Amino acid sequence: MSGAPQAQSPSQVPVGVDPNRPSIARIYDGFLGGKDHYEVDRVVMGKINEAVPEAVDIARGNRGFLNRACRFLASQTTIDQYLDCGSGLPTAENTHQIVQRAKPDARVIYVDNDPVVLAHGRALLEENDNVHMVEADIFNPPSVLKNEVVLRHLDFSEPLVLLHVGTLHHFEGDGGPEVMRQYIDSLASGSYVVFSHFYDPEEPELTEIAKKIEAILVQGPMGAGRFRTKDEILAMLPGLEIVKPNATTGPDLVACDEWWPDGPRLTPLSKAARCIAGIVARKP
Repeated sequence: MSGAPQAQSPSQVPVGVDPNRPSIARIYDGFLGGKDHYEVDRVVMGKINEAVPEAVDIARGNRGFLNRACRFLASQTTIDQYLDCGSGLPTAENTHQIVQRAKPDARVIYVDNDPVVLAHGRALLEENDNVHMVEADIFNPPSVLKNEVVLRHLDFSEPLVLLHVGTLHHFEGDGGPEVMRQYIDSLASGSYVVFSHFYDPEEPELTEIAKKIEAILVQGPMGAGRFRTKDEILAMLPGLEIVKPNATTGPDLVACDEWWPDGPRLTPLSKAARCIAGIVARKP
């Protein structure tokens, strides 16, 4: 991670933002090298780095998975509409930039409720008529699926791509499968789901890493950030046909960095990188 920037001044704080409360979107952006975070976010980042120095590999692996999955779907399917839930702060290679490179008329709706994300996203998208930013609670599916802007620009009677990348691990309790069921039920046959989640591989040394980070996130001011097992994650994606994730593995959940990597791996994955898993699946 690059050197920590100075905290933004009060005049730079967007309306509705509490600079004294950490934001998962700003922390994630910080691990990716972004500048839009505050001292309270850097405190959490510092604790994570102290506990697991390779934790940055989780953020990088998750972002790389998103990019490759979007390239795959934009180039190898005819789908031209995307619903990106919990999109986070704009960074290099956002969903719309990737898919519109292959399909210039593709429609992309970003959904988030973080004021910083909304402010930066709307500024970025001002001149792109096919991309919109919606404020809604992604853990309350009706607030997204019945949103006026979403319904105006996306046709749910036709296949679309639903992205929930790095979202449900911030949902506490056992209600994740029900949240995803409502989204999946709304999709037309032939739609795809791109999904990633903090992962507990149930191997002692990897579970230890997962629990270290989880303790900082859940027991600290964030209050959420669960590392779930393979069975717990797959329970959120019922009835879907999993896309083969690489040349050597059958349809399954894999570490994000192992989902169709860009070339052969010359160095082994870090232990932290194996604690974020991704999946792309089709609704039959």
